Amino acid sequence: MNRRRVIAVAVASSLLLVGITQFALAQRWGRFRSIEEDRRGVPSWEVEPRFPGDQFTFARVYYDSYGGRWGRGGGGWRTDYPDSDLNFSLRLQQLTTIKVNPNPVIVRLTDDNLSDYPFLYMIEPGGLGFSEEEVVGLRRYCYNGGFLMVDDFWGDAQYENLAFELERVFPDRKPFEVPLDHEIFHNVYDMKEKPQVPAIGRAWGNVTWENTSDGSDNSVAHYRAITDDKDRIMVFICHNTDLGDGWEREGEDEGYFREFSVKKAYPMGINIVTYAMTH
Repeated sequence: MNRRRVIAVAVASSLLLVGITQFALAQRWGRFRSIEEDRRGVPSWEVEPRFPGDQFTFARVYYDSYGGRWGRGGGGWRTDYPDSDLNFSLRLQQLTTIKVNPNPVIVRLTDDNLSDYPFLYMIEPGGLGFSEEEVVGLRRYCYNGGFLMVDDFWGDAQYENLAFELERVFPDRKPFEVPLDHEIFHNVYDMKEKPQVPAIGRAWGNVTWENTSDGSDNSVAHYRAITDDKDRIMVFICHNTDLGDGWEREGEDEGYFREFSVKKAYPMGINIVTYAMTH
């Protein structure tokens, strides 16, 4: 697999120390325009023209989901798009030595060029249902060295749906809770706890978790993983947390930005990408 590796180095111990400017990204009417049409106020930057492929590209997984096992509709794949993808790419470029593509992409698990992207991001998997072709594509991608991050889903029912689909991909492997002393929590930013990031509306109510109709206790964030035979994380599951909202909504509320984007969402996201690109 062509992993196009880069080595990430932290340049600051806190996002607050680098003079980050916030963006006024309040016009949501253009939400699903293409990035080529609307960068949502996020500036672009130059990349090395001699090596256009030797850069990190944020790749979001598109999946056809028409209910899964729990009867939810499709479209969850695009939650927080494109703001979270653009903002995270910018911050990764600013805060590490990783060379980052300013233009995130959307990929399918069946794409022929999937192996060009060593990191994949999948969101809201509580209602997804993989096709057989997607099962085969994801299995091949991960066993060839790829890394999948799963984010933004809450409660026992949604987790059970994801676990069911992942068992189809990896019938001989089970997700396990990743201990806080694992390097993924400390390789760039030293996380003192497993971060829980709520949607911005919940944070305004001084609540860090979201309720679900199944009545489960969602107050604790879980970070689970599936590893290969060499104990490399192939799938990293961020459950009962919404890191993507911390990226997407950074410019909408200063309190949310400082408490959740700066302290939790960006540091954890940078740690995850750093692990993916160095293992």
